[in-house]
Amino acid sequence: MRLFAYMVIALWVLTGLVGSELGLPANEIDLQQILKSPNLSEWAGHDELGRSIGARLALGARTSLFVALLVVTITTVVGTIIGIVAAYFGGWIDLIVSRLMDLFLAFPGILLAIALAAMLGPGLNNLVIALSVVGWVGFARLARAQVLSVKTREHVMAAKALGSGDATIIFQHLLPLIVAPLIIEATFAMAGTIIAEAGLSFLGLGVQAPAASWGGMIRDGTRYMLVAPHMAVMPGLALFAVIISINYLGDRLRDRFDTRQ
Repeated sequence: MRLFAYMVIALWVLTGLVGSELGLPANEIDLQQILKSPNLSEWAGHDELGRSIGARLALGARTSLFVALLVVTITTVVGTIIGIVAAYFGGWIDLIVSRLMDLFLAFPGILLAIALAAMLGPGLNNLVIALSVVGWVGFARLARAQVLSVKTREHVMAAKALGSGDATIIFQHLLPLIVAPLIIEATFAMAGTIIAEAGLSFLGLGVQAPAASWGGMIRDGTRYMLVAPHMAVMPGLALFAVIISINYLGDRLRDRFDTRQ
């Protein structure tokens, strides 16, 4: 399982980074190949326009990688800063941040993302904004809880007694202690972001044609399930393989960083 997971992640990242440079005919329409099943020359088959599903899977890998990296980077940075500031300074700042997090947690994340994407309109940029607005809460809660547990340790109190500034204490004494759980959270958040991107694209609120998204490919394939099931099965398998591999990586990282083991 470990080798499979690492190979899938490596293939996904490599395809997302260099797939567009290979000149794959992702949007090339071939009326002679409409709904053709997988064969030796085209392992993933063709869609309703005769386009290569394999090439579009590579294009969809770039979309999912771009969205996952951008959203997770934004939410990690924003959520961590908000959580650390709230826990470190406390008082009314912590109270306001806590109530804001409770407000966001009162709604299911995916439903809130759907509502935001619907208000902003379909498109890749609006998709990133919607997922970023929803995703920061998890990192803020984790960072706040971690800082509350370590800010009273001896070396932190000693740094305060020696006159170290707040920024020095936060970045040199607190952040290194909480970075491990944040990395684990980012791994699982990446898997959740890929699912959310596919779900919003499936609903027509994400990436728009002719750009490829695994969620959009599954949506298009559902109309041809009886005559060309490979249109939905292939992107579904790609999505499943990437998600299960990233979650496995997150579990491995959690076991590695767990000091109780």
